[in-house]
Amino acid sequence: MKRNLIYIIGVILCGFSARLSAQTVTFADSTVVYNKAMADSAYASADYATAIHIYEQLLATKGEAAPVYYNLGNAYYKTSDIARSILNYERALLLDPSNDDIKFNLELARSKAVDKNAVVSELFFVRWYRDFASILSVDGWAKCGILCFIILILCLTLFIFNKKSKTKKIIFIFALLSLICTVLSNVIASSQKEKMTYRESAIIMEPSVTVRSTPSTSGTELFILHEGKKVTIKDDSMKDWKEIEIEDGNIGWLPASAIEQI
Repeated sequence: MKRNLIYIIGVILCGFSARLSAQTVTFADSTVVYNKAMADSAYASADYATAIHIYEQLLATKGEAAPVYYNLGNAYYKTSDIARSILNYERALLLDPSNDDIKFNLELARSKAVDKNAVVSELFFVRWYRDFASILSVDGWAKCGILCFIILILCLTLFIFNKKSKTKKIIFIFALLSLICTVLSNVIASSQKEKMTYRESAIIMEPSVTVRSTPSTSGTELFILHEGKKVTIKDDSMKDWKEIEIEDGNIGWLPASAIEQI
């Protein structure tokens, strides 16, 4: 009886081990095989199709990463797929807004698109705020906010226990500056986080698409957009149609299949 029991347990354990091994092999085939070094090597060898495949697999399995989006944009640019190169540069810039290489390559890809960005006038402080906010990523601003808050606590502690009035004035100024930096850092981090979460911008992916007055093919033709053009999604409530706006303020509807969200 004991011998039969041991035999049954052994069969069960062997079956479990074999099943676990099979799962491990499948996991390795789907993730471990692909790594950034392999994609970079394929790109360096001008095998852009392989590089694109591996970069996209990395994004699908490992999650978003600015360097991968950037390299994927480069690979698409080399294959003259301007729309997808712009799309991936935009995604990389969303994650790493301070990266000058991404900005330069994005502008280079945009120069190849049919539709050029219209120059929109804006107040100087709006432009200043946008440029200032792009100095750090969302994680960078969050860390900055935490650091400023710690400095604020230290300043308040010193202010309470310090008895010299002149020193207390200096500490108070530092505490006030720390408070401002804490609030500003959190506001910018929250704003960038919202952009990453809701992603209202999109890129035209078709060679050309007609923007209409209503969400229907029978709607009046308003204007035509070409691949690579960046638009803002104003109404995302419908499955097959999206209301979009371009930087000059023109609004209309186009098929959802014609765009891809950043």
